[in-house]
Amino acid sequence: MFDDHAPPASPLPVQTLGAMGAQITQVVSLLGRFGLGFSLHDAGQPIPGSYWGESEAGLVGDVLHATPETPLHSVLHEAGHWICMDPDRRARLHTDAGGDDPEENAVCYLQVLLADAVPGLGRERLFADMDAWGYSFRLGSTKRWFEEDAEDARLWLLAHGLVDSADRPTWRVRQCPRPPYT
Repeated sequence: MFDDHAPPASPLPVQTLGAMGAQITQVVSLLGRFGLGFSLHDAGQPIPGSYWGESEAGLVGDVLHATPETPLHSVLHEAGHWICMDPDRRARLHTDAGGDDPEENAVCYLQVLLADAVPGLGRERLFADMDAWGYSFRLGSTKRWFEEDAEDARLWLLAHGLVDSADRPTWRVRQCPRPPYT
């Protein structure tokens, strides 16, 4: 279990969209595979739909909003929320993704898997960035949680058809409210 509803402990250096340069198109392409749009706003501008404000990514409808200062982990986390929420919530989405604890765990797990599809990021860098930003997990680090304590999140993603049995994203979004667990 973790608490991602706390503002960052301190602004430590983490991988940002702006640091990607021209490779930002890879992130846009990744989001597009799910049907999620992307809007890059000017540096220093307010981000529409940002729950925490400042540099954190925002969600409004089917569009993820960010600035060059937005951390990649924030982009992937908010994208994970959009992918994991049911269609009714996705249709009403503005700022607060909502969801319960099992879904939040699944969002973090999916965020790690998606990091491997982003050039120059990968899961090891994402683990470090999440820890530096202030995510807190019961085992003390994102990596330990992912490797030792996240089976429930993995099963949630499998049950909703968002990953396959080899932990690869299926590039689909959640379609039904609650499938039966097997």
